Amino acid sequence: MSWYSRHGRDLPWRQTSDPYAILVSEFMLQQTQVATVIPYYQRWFRRFPGFASLARASENEVLRAWQGLGYYARARNLHTTAKTVMDRHGGNFPREIEKMRQLSGIGKYTAHAVASFAFDQLVPIVEANTARVLARLFNLRKSIDSGLGRKTLWQHASSLLPKSDAAAFNSALLDLGALVCVARKPKCDLCPVEAFCRAKNPAALPVRNSRPETKRLIET
Repeated sequence: MSWYSRHGRDLPWRQTSDPYAILVSEFMLQQTQVATVIPYYQRWFRRFPGFASLARASENEVLRAWQGLGYYARARNLHTTAKTVMDRHGGNFPREIEKMRQLSGIGKYTAHAVASFAFDQLVPIVEANTARVLARLFNLRKSIDSGLGRKTLWQHASSLLPKSDAAAFNSALLDLGALVCVARKPKCDLCPVEAFCRAKNPAALPVRNSRPETKRLIET
């Protein structure tokens, strides 16, 4: 945690515990780099500062505000979720993970992220960056694309969770993966947990299922 206090990223959604703000950031960060998301996130809040304003907007307004981020299903799901929160939850985002996952576009990771960062619940998170850290730290030889591999990652994440301040711990794990335990050339000499890492060849992890070769189509 001392590493995080010195090197953690100063991101706008980390300055709040508002579940709406956390949810918007998580939807935007799916398939999109942090640097790209920041200006969109800031503009979004000038247009839609909360669930009520987003729920009142038309789909065209929402898609225009999202334009440039791509993967428009995310915007539609976020819009649908805002309407559900207003119509069925009285404008209050549910605190229970099971209820969160009933909302449009919210899977296990997003539900856990909101529970951790908005409600300070003691729950782990597993996404691309944290999965890479965990796979290397525990020398996980199972494919993280498999059901067993994903289950093992969540178990490892749970085993590391502190008894308090899980939000800061989860943020630290995210930043460790984004800044140090990177995909191609991990910066092991800068890693604060190198002494505990079991991976003999970190760059070879995590293991993923091989993708079938794509046949090139040649026009004649």
